[in-house]
Amino acid sequence: MRSLIKTIIYDIDPNDIDMNKIKICSKVLANGGTVAFPTETVYGVGANALNPQAVKKIYTAKGRPADNPLIVHISDVKSLYVLVDEVSRATEDLISAFWPGPLTLILKKSKAVPDTITAGLDTVAIRLPMHPIAINLIKEAGIPIAAPSANISGKPSPTRGKHVVDDLFGRVDIIINGGNCEVGLESTVLDMSTNQPTILRPGAVTKKMIEEILGKEINFHETNLGNFEGEIPKAPGMKYIHYAPKAEVIIYRGEIDEVTRRMELDLERYVNLGKRVGIICTESRKRAEGDGSCLAFRGNLFSQKTKQEPHPLASVKSMGVRGEYKTIAANIFRILREFDDEEVDIILTEAVEETELGQAIMNRLIKAAGYNIVEVSNVN
Repeated sequence: MRSLIKTIIYDIDPNDIDMNKIKICSKVLANGGTVAFPTETVYGVGANALNPQAVKKIYTAKGRPADNPLIVHISDVKSLYVLVDEVSRATEDLISAFWPGPLTLILKKSKAVPDTITAGLDTVAIRLPMHPIAINLIKEAGIPIAAPSANISGKPSPTRGKHVVDDLFGRVDIIINGGNCEVGLESTVLDMSTNQPTILRPGAVTKKMIEEILGKEINFHETNLGNFEGEIPKAPGMKYIHYAPKAEVIIYRGEIDEVTRRMELDLERYVNLGKRVGIICTESRKRAEGDGSCLAFRGNLFSQKTKQEPHPLASVKSMGVRGEYKTIAANIFRILREFDDEEVDIILTEAVEETELGQAIMNRLIKAAGYNIVEVSNVN
């Protein structure tokens, strides 16, 4: 069993930053330590990107495979030019439009970037976050910070300070609890290292938004678990199972009323087998028409005695109002972690429409489910 690190937890208000605490954290980073901190996307666990021994501590803390490259975070655009060999005009246009923000760019790396960051690839992934704690921490440290999501590798990404404490307490030097992450999904990863820009991981900066800046159509890399046998992926989240809770996850995709009926049938089947079931649905599916107090799945989720008494083997959580993708994105990882806390055996979830931000949401859900998708047709 690995020996535990003495972890310090600092509560820092992003709207009233305690710079004394930031300075302590930055010194830990500069001296080769590890600090978990919030960004606008998810929490990251950071180390000095130019120090290979410090970077290895990230892999150890997370239990992360060594062939899974890391994203380097910077606090200003000028730092980019030290880390990469060339910045094209198109890349500069994207930087002007989306930095600081939830866009990661993959570019040809310079000699300053160690192979431990890139898993030996000749490219590096770089982002300039907009979260005030992240920006102040990186700026005060005076170094680029490698920072993948601050979770045990493969688990749902952390969007709350509590999530980081649950996963990494005793594994990192400092955890900054800076409240909830606004976006709730990892950054969009865009490969700009070739002549054809390609989205390797969808996020809040959507394909349409990027195409409007570049003035041309870009590619979207479709991945599955078998696509990288013997290969090193260019970006995080491409090769291995990611974002997965302890429970099995099943996604139901199809016409919404038929999806609801199929989920009800499967719910009843699993409950009859004694399984604890979690349901993820949109608000309109959670609440019955008219009274707002009863679940749409009321025939199975509630006992016969009263509509207000939950079934002991089933739990339902709303991801948000259908079509309000920003809210849904911010809730998904939180819900998966709550079901872990409730020790459910299986999670049944609605799909969302794969347009704009919905594409990023489905990307995370599909990987959390290990590509376990039920395509629902008419249920009679």
